[in-house]
Amino acid sequence: MSEQAGKPFLYVVVCAAGIASGVSKLVAAAQERGWEVGVIATPVAMNGFFDTAAVEALTGRPIRSAWRTPADPRPFPPPDAVVVAPATFNTVNKWAQGLADTLAVATLCEAYGLGVPVAALPCVADALAAHPAYRESLVRLRGMGVRFGEPYTGDPQEDGRRPEFGWERALDLLG
Repeated sequence: MSEQAGKPFLYVVVCAAGIASGVSKLVAAAQERGWEVGVIATPVAMNGFFDTAAVEALTGRPIRSAWRTPADPRPFPPPDAVVVAPATFNTVNKWAQGLADTLAVATLCEAYGLGVPVAALPCVADALAAHPAYRESLVRLRGMGVRFGEPYTGDPQEDGRRPEFGWERALDLLG
């Protein structure tokens, strides 16, 4: 648990998908449920996929996207849980293969070794989800204990509107 008011600490990993713009909903919901939150984003997600200033104001912490140097202090305490939302095709596949080429993916890979619970909300188009590597990645990650929410494709409904992403589902998966 973090030192701040004895609250558990949640890492939220944000990937580059259009719905990432709503990540503040997840942060606020986690805080309402008693979590302290730190956000880690993929480098591409940092390039306009969500309002970084608003998220930093909400968490009171900088968003992490790059490794710190050994001389830099740790900006976040160790996690009590990790959520990756939206979890993209690229991140899911790199994570399953242990290709920790970004801080975001390295954090997800490390969570397994630390025994930290991880919940993921995939946001992957049907055409990409059909790829055998993606299906194999889901099997491997589930075998590692990752808790997945229902996939979200963002496809329009019959009325033409896109369905809500359901950010809070990630928190529900953590128990």
